[in-house]
This record gives sequence, structure tokens and C-alpha cells, in this order.
Amino acid sequence: MRSAGVLTILGAALLVACGDGRSPYAHGEERRVSGVLTIDAGALATRMEAGEPIQLIDVRTPDEFAQGHLEGAINIPLDDFDPANLPDAAGRERVLYCRSDRRSGVAAQQLAEATGQTVLHLEGGIDAWALGDRPIEDGAR
Repeated sequence: MRSAGVLTILGAALLVACGDGRSPYAHGEERRVSGVLTIDAGALATRMEAGEPIQLIDVRTPDEFAQGHLEGAINIPLDDFDPANLPDAAGRERVLYCRSDRRSGVAAQQLAEATGQTVLHLEGGIDAWALGDRPIEDGAR
């Protein structure tokens, strides 16, 4: 019985040792969690710079939005977020974000469940965006 436990531990150690040591979510990558695709700030910036059609939805409060937001974003606070009443994306991919990524994660999950579509959600929120010295637009829209 004792040898079975030792074999289990050795097997687990072997599996860990076989990994390449990299995070599966390295910079510039995306990961999917039940209909929600998480995108990091660098990957989003690259897509925006390439002119990809993106609809940015900021789910923070109006006061937070007025203090600064991603260029072109629309503000739909989480408390008012209703997937059935969102503006038409007009063929654009939707990316939701908030300050850190908790609220946008909730909204993205709601949207994915309501539409059956994959929804992008900015990992680390606007805080992660700002850490990369990326542009933030001031004022309410």
C-alpha cells in the first residue's frame, strides 16, 4: 500500500518536471473560460493598432469612466448592464473592461451566456492597460 502512495507522488513529480516552466497564459495570449475569452492589454493594444473592429464597453461607474477610459469606449455600468439592451456591435468584436477585471468578468459571463457567443474581457482591466503606458482618454462620453 505504501509503495502505491510513493508511485503516485513520483508520477505527479514527473508530470510537473515535464512542463516547460512557462505560464500557459504568457504575454500576448488569450485564454477561454466558459464563453469568455480573456485578452491581455498588450494583445488588445496590438489589435486596436491594427485597426481591428472592436467595440469597447467600460462597465465601471460614470464617475470612474469620466476620470479616464480607453479611447472609443462606451460606458455601461455593471449595475445597468443588460445583454439584451446593448448597442449593436455592428460586426465588431466586443471587449469588456473595468478597473481590475472583476466587474467586466461578471458582465462578460452574462453576455456570453445570453448570446452564446464568445466575449472578450480585458485581463487586469484599465489598471493593466495603464501599466503599459498606453493612452487613456479623459472625460465622459
